[in-house]
Amino acid sequence: MGIREIEVFRAVMTAGTTSKAAMLLGISQPAVSQAIRKLEEGAGLQLFVRARGRLVPTQEAAALMIDVDQLFVGFEAIEHRLKSLRHLGIGRLTIAVHPALGNSFLPRVLADFELAQRDMQVSLRVLSSREVHQQVSSGQCDFGLMADEMPVASLEHSAFLDSIGVVVMHASHPLAQRRVITPKDLAEVDFLALNPEDSSRHRLEAAMREAGVELKIRVETAYSHTLCELALLGVGVGFVNPVAVCDFMDRGLVVKPFSVDVRFASLLVFRPGKPLPENARQFIRAMRIRLDKDLKRLHQSLKV
Repeated sequence: MGIREIEVFRAVMTAGTTSKAAMLLGISQPAVSQAIRKLEEGAGLQLFVRARGRLVPTQEAAALMIDVDQLFVGFEAIEHRLKSLRHLGIGRLTIAVHPALGNSFLPRVLADFELAQRDMQVSLRVLSSREVHQQVSSGQCDFGLMADEMPVASLEHSAFLDSIGVVVMHASHPLAQRRVITPKDLAEVDFLALNPEDSSRHRLEAAMREAGVELKIRVETAYSHTLCELALLGVGVGFVNPVAVCDFMDRGLVVKPFSVDVRFASLLVFRPGKPLPENARQFIRAMRIRLDKDLKRLHQSLKV
């Protein structure tokens, strides 16, 4: 019993006669009858009763047809996938990104990349760095971007973002008149902080201890974007990822350089032994171009 005999059986059950089944399959009517006989002999069952030149399905044939239909649903799904790959190539990209870069930086890259012209589909998953690590390790995405607080010994990786953080506040805040913010400037202000496990917060707190300053933390959150929104609303002063501020500069958020080199770092991570498809490599190039543009725009504004 082979898949060809099963295919002929399904065609007869669907079409109702051997002649129509032969037309459906593009073979001769004798070839249909021969395949049915071979299937019956192999199964040791009578699947059809011959009556007046017609094949009438038995109860066994009806029962078998349920399983055959399920089998062919699987084949049709495979056929659909093959057609998609023919039309789109490897035109689907799955990316896992931590929120500092996933909330608005990646949407800007997607807009730059002109997905419709490339006939590409993208699944953008904005996740914690821990979840990004898990998704890349398990092969659920093509590549990931995560902060540097997670170990990367099990993944291939390269630096993506490594830039000094910036201080943000409302235009009415007294520190908005300063050209550069120092650790001592932050001693008495309501401070908006990233969560304690964030690696950039660890670096900031080390710099503050060295300066003999203790932060008066008013709000903690996992997201630089949330800190920017809070600062824009006048809740306090925050120290944030430089990429995150790009969405708020045109809304009036005041952005100032910090006198101490406290950095934010993001890593590109890949699963070992899994070559990147060409569309992923092109997308990473577009990410680096957009990052360069965003940081140049920010640095230019800090010089004004």
